[in-house]
Amino acid sequence: MTPSYAARTSQFARKGRAVIALLAALSLAACGFNSVPTKQEAAKAKWADVEAAFQERANLVPNLAAVAKGAAEQEKEILTGVMEARAKATSIQVSGDDLNDPAKMEQFAAAQGQLSQGLGRLMASFEAYPDLKSITNYQMLQSQLEGQENRIRIAIRDYNAAVQDYNTEVRTFPTMIGARLRGAETLVPYKAVTPGAEVAPSLEGKM
Repeated sequence: MTPSYAARTSQFARKGRAVIALLAALSLAACGFNSVPTKQEAAKAKWADVEAAFQERANLVPNLAAVAKGAAEQEKEILTGVMEARAKATSIQVSGDDLNDPAKMEQFAAAQGQLSQGLGRLMASFEAYPDLKSITNYQMLQSQLEGQENRIRIAIRDYNAAVQDYNTEVRTFPTMIGARLRGAETLVPYKAVTPGAEVAPSLEGKM
C-alpha cells in the first residue's frame, strides 16, 4: 500500500529534525574542537616554563657547593643532602603528555620540595659564618637563588592558571562535547607537597 501523503510528510519531518539535531550537535562540538587543543598546548607551554625554572635553580647548586667548601662538617652534611636531592629532582621528568597523571605530578613536586627544603637549611646554616657572607660570590649566588625562587613561583602560578582555563573548557557545555570527541582529559595543577615550598623564601637581612 502506498503511504499516504500525511505519512510521507511525517516521515520527512522526522528525518529533517534528525538532520537538524545532528547539525546542531556538530556545531556545538566544533565550539571546543579547536579551542580545547589550543588551551591544552598553552598549558603544556606553561609547564615547560616551570621545568625550565626548576632546572635553572638546579644549575645553581654546584656553584653553591663550590662556595661552601670552607664550611664546617655539619654544613657539608647538609650540602651532601642537597646534592642528593638535586640528583633526584633532575632525574624525574614530567612531559606535556604526563600532565594528566596525578601520581607523576606528585612525585615531581615531592622531589622539588625536598630540594627546596635542603637549600633552605643550607642557606640558613651559612648565617653562622660572617666571613662567608662577606664573599662577593656568595652574595651573588644568594641573590640568584632568591631571583630563581621568584621565577619558579611565577611559572607555577601561570601554569596553574592555564590548567584552570583548560580544565574549565573541557568540563563546560558546549565545549565539553568537542573535548569528549577528542578524548581530552583534565590536567593536574602543580601543588607543592611541602606547604610553602613553591613560595620564594625571604632572604631579608641575610646579606
